[in-house]
Amino acid sequence: MSTKEKLIKRFKKQPTDFTFDELMRLFSILGFEPNNKGATSGSRVGLIHLEKKLSYTIHKPHPDCFIKSYVMRQLTQYLTENGLI
Repeated sequence: MSTKEKLIKRFKKQPTDFTFDELMRLFSILGFEPNNKGATSGSRVGLIHLEKKLSYTIHKPHPDCFIKSYVMRQLTQYLTENGLI
């Protein structure tokens, strides 16, 4: 199993210790590119999938780096509905 497959499998398990860096790597694997809106974006990070014409905006978690469980559920639903996982 490749590292990409392992990351997707880990994401699907909805772990409570899934980090923002892992999430950014997952979105990159799925074909998304980051699209920051400059200095005014604050903690928001835009992600764009050019092929499928999809976009998603997420906030960087702080003060820790772990993604909240409700956000994990939202992400899973979004990625599933769009046929990415």
